[in-house]
Amino acid sequence: MKAAIVEAAGKAPVYGDFEEPKANAGENIVSVTAAALTHLTKGRASGSHYSSAGTYPFIAGVDGVGRLEDGKRVYFVLPRTPFGGMAEKSVVSAKQCVPIPDKLDDVMASALANPGMSSWAAFVERAKLKAGETVLINGATGISGRLAIQIAKHLGAKKVIATGRNVDALHSLAAIGADVTIPLIEDEEALESGFKEQFAEGVDVVLDYLWGKSAERLLIAGARAGKDAVPIRFVQIGSMSGTDITLPAAVLRSSAIELMGSGIGSVSPDRLIKAIGEVFAAAIPARFTVATQVISLSEVERAWKTDDSRKRIVFSLA
Repeated sequence: MKAAIVEAAGKAPVYGDFEEPKANAGENIVSVTAAALTHLTKGRASGSHYSSAGTYPFIAGVDGVGRLEDGKRVYFVLPRTPFGGMAEKSVVSAKQCVPIPDKLDDVMASALANPGMSSWAAFVERAKLKAGETVLINGATGISGRLAIQIAKHLGAKKVIATGRNVDALHSLAAIGADVTIPLIEDEEALESGFKEQFAEGVDVVLDYLWGKSAERLLIAGARAGKDAVPIRFVQIGSMSGTDITLPAAVLRSSAIELMGSGIGSVSPDRLIKAIGEVFAAAIPARFTVATQVISLSEVERAWKTDDSRKRIVFSLA
């Protein structure tokens, strides 16, 4: 069968032939129709992500959309190694398949699943977001952040504050639910001042997709503006701005900040899969949307190097 094959760490997948999978007990064979290119897929392929298996060759792709042998349309996640989502067929535990609502097409389901699961699990499983609370999304101009704004509003957030480095993209976020936008400028004191103003008015949950300097400023501002030991639930999801920060000890001693992560390992697999099903169920009535670019899987080598933070590349195998 045709597949996107990762032959060694640090190399882009090549389009070629790979053996077809055979199902063991409790597994499903999926005929794949669509598979999205995500940061998680790239990280695992390169060997840099903490969940990487580190064995080669294997088929790229942590998830996808397709049809079971009985014709049922499903989203699937974490296929059995060495099989991945970017192939004509994949094999996955039956427990890791999620039915797709009829009105949600294959491409949009594939594009929504990973970023939707990320923010839904962060809000519901980790932060326990309540209707009427205020949310700050650090790094909201990318695909995941833009969807997180939509999900926050759907879950009942009263106010959504969005940060980002791309000022033009930041301005567009009001149309999808952002009430306040803060550009991530180079002047750290001015940036912290902007954060403190929002924390003074009250912030209940922070979703952080960036880490790095902006996360440092957020944590310090939150500690300095905190009052009456009202907890700020800070949920760390991504590290687009750096893998490390410098965190003064007093930030945690002098505030009620609850610092936690959300992702594979901090949320159980069954709860992550449940989150995907809930995103799918909400997608049509809430009008969730992700900008997409559909490309044939045969173009994987060229498309792999593309880094468009505002459009999700979805490989088509239909």
